[in-house]
Amino acid sequence: MQPVALEWSVDNCTVGRAMAVLGERWTFVVLREVFNGIRRFEDIRAHTDIPRQVLTNRLAVLVEQDILRRSPYQAPGARVRYEYKLTPKGLDLYPVLVSIWAWGDRYMADPEGSPVEFAHRDCGAQVHAQLSCVEGHLISSPRDVVPRPGPGAVKRTLP
Repeated sequence: MQPVALEWSVDNCTVGRAMAVLGERWTFVVLREVFNGIRRFEDIRAHTDIPRQVLTNRLAVLVEQDILRRSPYQAPGARVRYEYKLTPKGLDLYPVLVSIWAWGDRYMADPEGSPVEFAHRDCGAQVHAQLSCVEGHLISSPRDVVPRPGPGAVKRTLP
């Protein structure tokens, strides 16, 4: 028996659309830097060793997609330059970054542990991403979630 998901088209898949914007190797590295307060081109480049043209391209896509916005600044006697700030759309990616970090900590960390932790500003406790349903139930296992057609689902036309 084939999975029910095969009955539905993926032509309007939001995961595919999101990955078209976010799936390039350096995208979340750039976002990590901006989330950590490193917002200027040269600082991002120096801190990450991203090739100049790659960083230029990544920043352009993130600005074009309204994830980052360019904000001018000027040091005395220097030309105008830009720093990059998160938009509300960009801030909504924070749980995704925390989830990627948690996965990396679990499977990719050095034996000494993670080089960074995320802490709640108010109480100091470590932050983690947690799935929940709209009724407020915490989801403890991916096996407790089932995909189903949403309001934008379109039946697949078979060749």
